[in-house]
Amino acid sequence: MRNFGLIIVGDEILSGKRQDKHMAKVIAMLGERGLSLAWARYVGDDRANITAALQHAFASGDIVFSCGGIGATPDDHTRQCAAAALGRPLALHPDAAVLIRERMQDVAREQGTPYEPDRPDNLHRLNMGTFPEGAAIIANPYNKIPGFSVGDVHFVPGFPVMAHPMIEALLDGPYRALHGSHVQTERSVIVMGAMEAALTPLMEAIESRFAGIKVFSLPSVDHPTYGRHIELGVKGRPDATVPAYAALLTGLRDFGAQLGPEMVR
Repeated sequence: MRNFGLIIVGDEILSGKRQDKHMAKVIAMLGERGLSLAWARYVGDDRANITAALQHAFASGDIVFSCGGIGATPDDHTRQCAAAALGRPLALHPDAAVLIRERMQDVAREQGTPYEPDRPDNLHRLNMGTFPEGAAIIANPYNKIPGFSVGDVHFVPGFPVMAHPMIEALLDGPYRALHGSHVQTERSVIVMGAMEAALTPLMEAIESRFAGIKVFSLPSVDHPTYGRHIELGVKGRPDATVPAYAALLTGLRDFGAQLGPEMVR
């Protein structure tokens, strides 16, 4: 089973100037396809930190989406950090150059001005197509300015209107065969008045006995209906949760726990 990871780059997220709109959407897109997010990381506009995060991503073997920082302004560092993490030079991707020039011509037409390919600002825009050597481009249906991929690490803009369709196309393209591979079910029960420490040996025994099963414990101290309680349950592949949950219930009854409603998700 392949893991999915997410990196979100930008000081504006960490400072609170902008609210992150990527994580919830990526979780939803994965969930719609029977997939799930294994990890996520927020990184500010610091080259050392971005490079370290990308070194981890490349070494992880996971499928990773990195959002933000691939423009060509002084606070955009992701392209350079990806090259540093890989130990490769940056190079203008020929297909990216074609797309960027097409975009500049489109803008000139929309503004009713002549297209001047050698104008300094237009030459600067080609920097958005300089990627680590050997990268592949990711089509951007919004404005043609592409993202890029190196193996299973994929770099898209920070703008959700661009990033999300690009990620969706990857999920439905090269990763279509993985759809459904993360499908899990949860089964849980409300345990009244219990303490987590007293139930920890039972939780550990269930995880040890049933491979691939995770036990979760969600305590509450002031629920309006149940008062102090724990929602205790198991999650994993559907065929594995049924016997694991049965064993959990048996253990709770042997313990003398007071049980409330049961839930299946």
